[in-house]
Amino acid sequence: VGRRYILEDAENGTLAQNKAFHALIQEYWRSGASSYNAERFTDFRDMIKRDLGAGFESYIYFADDGLHKVKSLEQVPEGIPKSHIMGKLKSWADYTKKERRQAIDKLIAEMIQVGVNTKKFYEILDGMEKG
Repeated sequence: VGRRYILEDAENGTLAQNKAFHALIQEYWRSGASSYNAERFTDFRDMIKRDLGAGFESYIYFADDGLHKVKSLEQVPEGIPKSHIMGKLKSWADYTKKERRQAIDKLIAEMIQVGVNTKKFYEILDGMEKG
């Protein structure tokens, strides 16, 4: 009595994972240690989701007969130039718990590898360890 509990679906990512991922990305951006060619934070975040996250959920390609939407690159016919293909990034809200965990692990590993060595980074890691 007097307490409130937030129930989360066990299959989807948790609020803690959401906070951790976004805090890590923000600290990575602030550190200036990345080699991603992004001028804005939103572009940087999308590059992280593309390279370290679940990537694209679907693709759109342009052919002589118009636009086509497919689920994988394998479904794009041969001969379509890469410049005619665009991917739609999977939204963080749609990541599974496992996909979130993998993305966070890859992000931390990359941040360590490139030398992010800020007080905030270690505070985030400490908070994750303590749960």
